[in-house]
Amino acid sequence: MSEADDKIAIQSITTPGRTERVNRAKYMAMRDALMAALPAERPGLSVAEAKEALLPHLPDDLFPGGAKAGWWLKAVQLDLEAKGLIQRAQGKPVRLFRSSSQV
Repeated sequence: MSEADDKIAIQSITTPGRTERVNRAKYMAMRDALMAALPAERPGLSVAEAKEALLPHLPDDLFPGGAKAGWWLKAVQLDLEAKGLIQRAQGKPVRLFRSSSQV
């Protein structure tokens, strides 16, 4: 696998049109864990609840002891929101759930 294949371009709902390239393996592991943790119905989980729920799904070789999981959770959350795969419920705190097309 080339170095370019080790990266994936991600978006952010907060900065439309801008992309960042991040580690593909960590992105995919966090994406899978987050999608497994989030419910399909509102109001969803708070970001803190989502982090607690996804930690057991993360591979320890990529996230030893949950290291850096908070940063990766936020990066993946914003990317999946930009792609319409997850949504935020109205109100505070931020609560996340899978979009109906992902059920």
